[in-house]
Amino acid sequence: MKSPNSRRDFIKLGSIAAASQLALTACTQKSSDTKNEIKKVGSLKWKMITTWPKDFPGLGTGANQLAKYINELTDGAIEVKVYGADEIVPALEVFDAVQRGTAEIGHGAAYYWNSKHEATSFFASIPFGLNPQEMNSWIYYGGGQQLWDELYAPFGIKAFSAGNTGVQMGGWFNKEILSLQDFKGMKIRMPGLGGKVLSELGSTIVTLSGGEIYQALKSGTIDGTEWVGPYNDLASGLHKVTKFYYWPGWQEPGTNIEALINKKAFAALPKNLQIAVERACQCANQDMLADYYLKNSEALTILIEKEKVNLKKFPDEVLKKLHEISNELILKISRKDAISKKIFSSFEKALKTSYKWNEISESGYSTARQL
Repeated sequence: MKSPNSRRDFIKLGSIAAASQLALTACTQKSSDTKNEIKKVGSLKWKMITTWPKDFPGLGTGANQLAKYINELTDGAIEVKVYGADEIVPALEVFDAVQRGTAEIGHGAAYYWNSKHEATSFFASIPFGLNPQEMNSWIYYGGGQQLWDELYAPFGIKAFSAGNTGVQMGGWFNKEILSLQDFKGMKIRMPGLGGKVLSELGSTIVTLSGGEIYQALKSGTIDGTEWVGPYNDLASGLHKVTKFYYWPGWQEPGTNIEALINKKAFAALPKNLQIAVERACQCANQDMLADYYLKNSEALTILIEKEKVNLKKFPDEVLKKLHEISNELILKISRKDAISKKIFSSFEKALKTSYKWNEISESGYSTARQL
């Protein structure tokens, strides 16, 4: 695929991609049958804790939207109240809190729980992995959900896809990245396997929640960071403290957001309410991805044309080496235990299967459209 050679080309591609998402079918309409079957069991009060600041654009509002869908699709049988990071527990303690029942549901990304099991990253995003369409295909129809259930079962948690931020940006840096040597000695905020890749190149990886990034970058506690994409990056003000903004988001090509549900709380629901909660997550998943396509395009235009951000593409040689190191790390994870091997095998099959179709469909069409 031909790469855009100017800022104008980059903005144009983003805007066209946004427009293509406007044709998404309204998910709630497909859920009417489930809604009509809801049994009145009295109102259950569920708490949703999130890894995001309260009402944070895209991610926090996505949690709010999920809560709204659950309320609507259960016909009020389940009322969900949303709490932002640190309101009940710190952002990175959501998994533990849902596991022990402090809250019935959590909202975050699976790679935050990497310390629980390294294979969790496959259900968020891995470097050079599945894009959003491919991720949804794998989760819903390629066996991904069943493997996710198996991975989380020992923790007493049930998870569903509940959003996707789309292909992310490569990150913000306080200096240009011209070669692999430029990563050496840098302190970088990057979660998941992407951070492990950069640590192999001599970077120090710093774990921070989204709400801590701006101040850390401003104070010099970190030299670089990835967050999400133009929509969230603009809202966080990252352009105010550094001007080098890199693409593509090799480390997160389509980040799956998850709803973590306490397994006992979920199992206690009548079957029709379980279906309604699952369908609400599907609605939220589709809704967030469509929202991000549009908002990222709008925000990118502002960052480039108004804020004069220096948009840079990682050199091809850098990307090739990052890909090589990523593959080595992923293979190591796949050999650690039986469940990791199963997840890797299924994920790899989904990735390989999509290559040819993507080449002649998504990539092929994009190339033709640029002509």
